[in-house]
Amino acid sequence: MANAASQHETPLRLSGVTVRFGNFTANDAVDFAVARGQIHALLGENGAGKTTLMRVVAGLLVPQEGSIAIDGVPVTFASPLDAAAKGVGMVHQHFMLVPTLTVAQNVSIGIDRAGRLFPDLKKVAREIEEIGARYGLKVDPHARVGDLSVASQQRVEIVKALYRGARILVLDEPTAVLAPQEVEGFFRVLRMLADAGTAIVFISHKLNEVMALSHQVSVLRHGRLMASMPTRDTNPTELARLMIGDDLTLPTVEGEQTPGRPVLVAAGVTFRNERGVERLRDVSMSAHAGEIVGIAGVDGNGQQELAEIFAGLIAPTSGIVSLRRGESLIDVSRTGPSSRIALGLSHIPEDRQRTALVDLSIADNAVLEQVTHSPFSNGGILAHGAIRSFSEELIRVNDVRCTGPDQRILTLSGGNQQKVVLGRALSREPSVIIAVQPTRGLDIGATAFVHEQLLAQRARGAAIVLVSTELDEILALSDRVVVMFAGSVVGEILRRDVTLDRLGAMMTGQAA
Repeated sequence: MANAASQHETPLRLSGVTVRFGNFTANDAVDFAVARGQIHALLGENGAGKTTLMRVVAGLLVPQEGSIAIDGVPVTFASPLDAAAKGVGMVHQHFMLVPTLTVAQNVSIGIDRAGRLFPDLKKVAREIEEIGARYGLKVDPHARVGDLSVASQQRVEIVKALYRGARILVLDEPTAVLAPQEVEGFFRVLRMLADAGTAIVFISHKLNEVMALSHQVSVLRHGRLMASMPTRDTNPTELARLMIGDDLTLPTVEGEQTPGRPVLVAAGVTFRNERGVERLRDVSMSAHAGEIVGIAGVDGNGQQELAEIFAGLIAPTSGIVSLRRGESLIDVSRTGPSSRIALGLSHIPEDRQRTALVDLSIADNAVLEQVTHSPFSNGGILAHGAIRSFSEELIRVNDVRCTGPDQRILTLSGGNQQKVVLGRALSREPSVIIAVQPTRGLDIGATAFVHEQLLAQRARGAAIVLVSTELDEILALSDRVVVMFAGSVVGEILRRDVTLDRLGAMMTGQAA
């Protein structure tokens, strides 16, 4: 009887799970268990094997060795449907949504319709609204997913899992796309679910979140389980050391630096989307050589659109964007990305899979922006040796955890994909860098590396526009902070004058 109770109290247990991709071992004999009503944090560097392990739980991968038990009963998952039938739900770091469908249509995909040919979308919409009201996850069930912000799409994924009633819930970096103001509300959701008996696996790189939320924490390094302990018995310093094998302090801007000439200038930029909705209103700002300008604001207040206008992905409805070439500022408002790349602009986009990468090898992606130029091609003929040498150096310099340049980039962890994007963007020594959420989904070691690289580019004389919902990142790296609210610039503050109270007030629309 005691054994049955124990099984009931441990709905998920992995024993000796090993996953290999060719000669690469992603998980090496990992033991892992989650108790009923427990929030169990899973930590590790990018490429440590966290997502791989949870993809086994979700039925997306079959391990070469080891076993899975649900409520003490051994199971074999041949597909995500098998896992879902046993009560497993996973919210992926990279969304599993169909952009052309509505929220309600996405939520209803694959659900038993009780003999109906089509789902009752009105009923689904009502239930989505009820879930949103209950857990503070408001989302319009009739909105087309492709029109939603990244944060809203994340909410759809969470609502979809809740709608399907998962009792073992796996969350892969769920707060990576949430603004700081949204995180505590989301934590209340998870605590409510745990109190109701849901077993939750919480994958995160944010040690403060792990300490604040979880009951138990396990750390993976290079595919091996390094430790598992009650969260109350550890601290961020110990966890960071377990993750990377050393102590680490994130770099910050030090001292005052006199910026140079303006290199990127926006004057009166207004943007209306295809539906005529005004997303930016009369935005004017500049970035000078040798400075980092942080763009702060709650997600969805126009930062993404402004970054895309700077990068040439969309054109402003009115207003002018200029880039410096020599002694002159050149109007680039109606030019595309290739023209701006030629003028020395690099872009690190928010959504690497949608905007930065293609489903090809690491080597192909490493030279994507320069493949038509020497030394990577000559007269339309690809120089494969030069491409391979460049990509091998990019992998080495940026510590990309992979099997080599020929590995398909979408098989890498999200953090290692980001390292390729960053390495490509900085390899040209750009004069302007548009960095949007550059450390999203990165572990503490990779975050420190990105910060070091951006500060090195600043010291070299590049003008950097840093868009981030991480206020700690904005405060650590910015020489000036520009705050946006409802598509407009509320004001800007020099780094020495920034306080969290003042910044928070501006982010809610109060003038500087």
